[in-house]
Amino acid sequence: MVTPSPAGDREKVVSKLPSWLRQDLKVRAAQLGVDIQDAASQAIEMWRTTNEKLAPVDTSGGVAWSSWLPPGQWAQLKETCAERKVPLVQGLAQSLALWLRENAAPAARRYARRIVVCNQKGGVGKTAVAAGIAGACAEDSELKVLVASEAVALLSDATITGEELSGDAVGRTHQDEVHPGLGLRVLLVDYDPQGHLTNQLGLPTIGIDEPSLAKYMAGTEKRGSVKDLVVTLDDDRFGGRLDVVPSCADAFLLDIMISTDRNRQATLERVLEPLEADYDVIVIDCPPSLGVGMDAAIYYGRRREDEERGNSGVLIPVQAEDSSADAFELLLEQIESGQADWRIEVDYLGLVVNLYDARDGYVITSSLEAWKAFEEPRVIGVIGRLKDQREAVRNKKALMSYAPTCQQAKVIRRIVREIV
Repeated sequence: MVTPSPAGDREKVVSKLPSWLRQDLKVRAAQLGVDIQDAASQAIEMWRTTNEKLAPVDTSGGVAWSSWLPPGQWAQLKETCAERKVPLVQGLAQSLALWLRENAAPAARRYARRIVVCNQKGGVGKTAVAAGIAGACAEDSELKVLVASEAVALLSDATITGEELSGDAVGRTHQDEVHPGLGLRVLLVDYDPQGHLTNQLGLPTIGIDEPSLAKYMAGTEKRGSVKDLVVTLDDDRFGGRLDVVPSCADAFLLDIMISTDRNRQATLERVLEPLEADYDVIVIDCPPSLGVGMDAAIYYGRRREDEERGNSGVLIPVQAEDSSADAFELLLEQIESGQADWRIEVDYLGLVVNLYDARDGYVITSSLEAWKAFEEPRVIGVIGRLKDQREAVRNKKALMSYAPTCQQAKVIRRIVREIV
């Protein structure tokens, strides 16, 4: 059916289209900022002038569709359909399908990947996981290491024994495992006032009277900018690609400092966003807290407009024990509450069961099985309780530099391949 517009510059046409095609047209036009009637007009002209033999479109289950076209274009479409011996509805469907193919959706905006490493329970190894993730992203040397086949993976359906974790297993089959270096630009943020990350990497903490992340978040620091806080880790393994924002003890007062901010959940983002263009990955080592500062970290890790699902989010280290499960429930409640209050979506990048040793008995092994039963977030790695991380801390070195071929380093690289 065709109805001329009062102005005479368009005519209304009514037909039928498959519901999926009508919806795809509506969404794509919105993505490209094109009026639907202009998209339809372009589509018909493209189809009429193409010499390409197009595949038929399934037009079953058609629903009513209407648009405004230039005068005479609908009649031209009918003529072309008659020449090609296809029904009018098929000609229209092929036109719109062709337009959709030739006018692809815009690529998702590139955002720096933001990994928020959090758990309100202390002692679960957040700092070791955060530093390990950052180091695995920044290193660019490919490693080929020999690993015991039984100790490979530690992922969702893998099992390991205390003997394997001890590093004393002998006489096993082995296989080469290649770890390609990613060579990404990484910012590692010590968001914990205890400063374990800063100390472990051998960096000086920020003086209490100096500019700090907390002061910039609170808006009380007018000198310089947060870029002035960034320190590049002096380690050949990372080639100048791993930067750190050190800790300052004033972060103990962060919740009070930002509590009166109207948009306190956005305070961390306001400070770090200007740095994002300089990095591929930003890793936040969070404090063991459920306060306002943690709200700001959760908000920072949310999925932004047009950001791909899973590009950013929260990574949660836990231990295979009952108290860790209780703390995990509290963290989930805070995340879910924040999503509802701020109308945001936060992606769970996964659970990392840390400091695991099956020799500790049934409570530990059964707790691991309970963690692995989770569907969302799911376990993406199990890191053994081995000496290498402790030795790296004692030597003020990143694990990926101190012991790049150790079992813990291998598992961390596998975790990175899951989320980066």
